Amino acid sequence: MGATLIGTLLTGLPAAWAQETPAESAPATTAEAPLRRLGPADVVDRQTRYALLRDNRLWQDRAALLQAIDRSLAYLSTPAAQEAYTQYGMPEFTRDRVRRSLTRFRQLLRTSNSLESFQTAILNEFELYQSIGRDGEGTVDFTGYFEPIYPASRVRTVEFRYPLYREPANLAQWPQPHPTRLELEGIDGLQGSQGRLRGLELVWLRNRLDAYLIQVQGSARLQLANNGIMTVGYAGRTEHPYVSLGRELINDGKVPAEGLTLPVVIDYFRQHPDELNEYISRNNRFIFFQETAGHPPLGSLNVPVTSERSIATDKTVMPPGALALIYTNLPYPDRDGRLFSQRVSRFVLDQDTGGAIQGPGRVDIFMGTGPVAGDRAGLVNNPGELYYLLLREP
Repeated sequence: MGATLIGTLLTGLPAAWAQETPAESAPATTAEAPLRRLGPADVVDRQTRYALLRDNRLWQDRAALLQAIDRSLAYLSTPAAQEAYTQYGMPEFTRDRVRRSLTRFRQLLRTSNSLESFQTAILNEFELYQSIGRDGEGTVDFTGYFEPIYPASRVRTVEFRYPLYREPANLAQWPQPHPTRLELEGIDGLQGSQGRLRGLELVWLRNRLDAYLIQVQGSARLQLANNGIMTVGYAGRTEHPYVSLGRELINDGKVPAEGLTLPVVIDYFRQHPDELNEYISRNNRFIFFQETAGHPPLGSLNVPVTSERSIATDKTVMPPGALALIYTNLPYPDRDGRLFSQRVSRFVLDQDTGGAIQGPGRVDIFMGTGPVAGDRAGLVNNPGELYYLLLREP
């Protein structure tokens, strides 16, 4: 969504809130390949320690996983995928091998009659490649992103004053460096009609933080004043480095780095609304949108992302559309609706990227749509491990 993914924020926005968390690792400085193949002893050891292949939602969530696989297979049939794998730096990961791996995994998922038989088949038929992580030892920082739902209006009103903008038709001809956020929309976010953005207003939001967070996420589902639903997605951006609101608050000593989540940042600006304009203006990357006619959020591969089955990674080091396995903590609601952290293994598809998702030590997980998904995504900020699965060569 570019991680609407972005996110990102987003995917490339897309992927997302991850760009607002402190777990932003720098790209690896080593010349080592970003993925290393695990030998049989490694697999046995990790299976014993972590029950690595025991995806506890595999059977109940099989339809969603199959759908995500089909979307990656659709991407892998495109010229864009052919070009991406021509340039990908690990010769083991070819487009055809990734596609065969997905096809066989899909067949096993449909025909296996138990988790145990499925695990056995995966261990017998597939090789695992582990990300070297941010430290060369496999440590990967995980964050979450989501598709928010915000109240909005197609026309400007007293209540809805903060616009999202369409991409300018001549954006490619804008002189470099591109205008800053301050130059485009003013210190208060209300001056866009006075300059280059005039006439490009797509929809209006109730407050500036909502409009900004949609830029971070890269897409959104909007509840219109007339009870209709409007969906918007990433269309383009200005060429400026991304600056994280959360990181800026930490740098200024406004919030502690430990435990920083999206709800913490939102709560800070609710308590200090007079500081919002200053901090938003520090991020000069400006996101443009298009209406998406109710379509689900798209990742950077131009296929829809699937809740808890799509991840965003740095596509300069990770194989696009490939089958992966994550091992980390994710939040789940208890019977009373309170969120608790649970260690999980999860088969996922690598279908998105994000501006803050850099190097082999960062993954952003798409957590779904709406407030609950947002609450959960905002709490994902944990270390873990990332593996890719490839069908063994004959």
